[in-house]
Amino acid sequence: MGSVADKIAKRMVSARGTKVVDMTVWREGRKLALEAGFGGEGPVPAKFADLDPCHGIYAMAQNIVSLMAETISMLREAKGFARIVGDAEEEYMPQGPPMSPLTVSHFSMWAFFDVRFGSSRETMGSCILRMAAVFDLPDWLMDTVRLMQGSRMGFYVNCGSDGDATLLREVGTRETVCCTVPSGYVGGAGEIWFVRVLPPPHELCRRHIVFTTPYVIRDHPESAFVAYLEREIARMKGSKRPPRTDDLHGHLMKHGPEPNHWNEYLHCAYTGHRHEAIFLTGIPDIRESLPHA
Repeated sequence: MGSVADKIAKRMVSARGTKVVDMTVWREGRKLALEAGFGGEGPVPAKFADLDPCHGIYAMAQNIVSLMAETISMLREAKGFARIVGDAEEEYMPQGPPMSPLTVSHFSMWAFFDVRFGSSRETMGSCILRMAAVFDLPDWLMDTVRLMQGSRMGFYVNCGSDGDATLLREVGTRETVCCTVPSGYVGGAGEIWFVRVLPPPHELCRRHIVFTTPYVIRDHPESAFVAYLEREIARMKGSKRPPRTDDLHGHLMKHGPEPNHWNEYLHCAYTGHRHEAIFLTGIPDIRESLPHA
């Protein structure tokens, strides 16, 4: 019968040149992708021109995915996506502080690349990748979407700085990565950050990108989060339907035990903010540690 992504691709192809599906926004996204200066001949759009170039590649791709997702989400095959994201949008009002602890950058990455729907458990990102050849989408966009699709949130330890870069190490591991933090937050060594770290998007880029505004967790050491992750993974293994993957940690950080797990944590753990960072406290499965649980 084919995957949900296959069915969506078939519907989109059959809709070209008809009024069955409004393809206006999809065409706008494709036009932006083809004209972008990343690996092409056209200029970088003005709204991205002032960004760090490596961050700009991701920001441009996210904008194009948002346009394409708007078209896909109107199809009946994507009704599961529309329901999950629509309910979460109503519940958590993602705008950023002070209206909501959920920033638009965090929520949109979760919606497009982490939320699974349909019998084949697709994401919006995997659907767009499926349609790359059919709609002749440029290689730079597909390469970038593939990296974004493979990304996830994570708990990281701030290991200090290297010039204007921040060194981050995922809790419980030894490898340190050199990161650009577009929000401008520096912080201090030993802080725990909850962020989505994306790999260098181009061979000329040397640093990882902290794509979301840093969520900085106060009052809890690295060991508390290592212990939390161990408890959560043990619960996943003991569930009636454990995830079919060898990377339970990656699955947990990307999809959670249920779709809104990490959105709920941000909502319950929020303590304050400033322009370049948002502050949290608490361990996800210890309710008394969360100020808004």
